[in-house]
Amino acid sequence: MAAPAGRAEYFARWSRLHGGYDPASSRLVGGWLAVVYVLARPFASLGVPPDALTAVGPLVAGGAAGAAAAGGAWLWLAVVLVVVSGVLDNLDGAVAVMTDRVSAWGHVLDSALDRVSDLLYLVALWAVGAAGTVAAAAGAVMVLLEYVRARAAAAGMAEVGVVTVFERPTRVIVTAMFLLGAAVYPAHAAAWAAAGTWAWLVLGVVGLAQLLPVVRRRLR
Repeated sequence: MAAPAGRAEYFARWSRLHGGYDPASSRLVGGWLAVVYVLARPFASLGVPPDALTAVGPLVAGGAAGAAAAGGAWLWLAVVLVVVSGVLDNLDGAVAVMTDRVSAWGHVLDSALDRVSDLLYLVALWAVGAAGTVAAAAGAVMVLLEYVRARAAAAGMAEVGVVTVFERPTRVIVTAMFLLGAAVYPAHAAAWAAAGTWAWLVLGVVGLAQLLPVVRRRLR
C-alpha cells in the first residue's frame, strides 16, 4: 500500500477535485483542511476504507439524536457525538484524497449520508424542545441549498462557487453550541434548542442568498 499523500499534495488534490478552488483563499477552509489532514492521516496509513468512515457518520449523528431525546446529563453526550459525527464527515473525504481512492460512488454516498446526518442534528434539537415547524423549515432550506449546488454542478459549474455561511462545519458547530447551552442550562433547554433551529433557518436563508447569485453568474 502506497504511503498517504503529504499535506501539500493533499491540498493540491483537494483543489483539483473542487474545480481549482484555492483553500488558502479562505482562512476557515484552509485551517479546517489542515486540521482534517492531521486527523485523517492515521486512518489513511492503516488503510481504512473511506466508505466505512462515511457510513459511521450518520450512526454517530443518530446516537446524538437519541442522547438529546433522553435529556438531562445525556445532553453532554449529544454534544460530543455531534462533534464526532462532523469530524467523521470530513475524514472520509480526506482519507480518499490522501490515498487516491476518490470515486464518483463515494462522492454520491458521502453527499447522501451527510444530508441524513444534517437532518438528525435537527431531530436532536427538536427532541430537546424546538418547534417542529421551525426545524422542518430549517431542514428544507438546508436541502434546497445543497440541491441547488448539486444541480449547478450537474449543469457544468465545476468549481465550488462560493463558501457560504451555511456550509457543513457551520451546521455542526451551531448544533453542538446550542445543545451545549441546553446541557449547561437544563431549565432552559427548550429555549436553547429553539434558538438553535432558528439559527439554522436564518443562516440557511443567508447561505442561499449568497449561493444563488454566484450560480447564476457562472451558468449564464
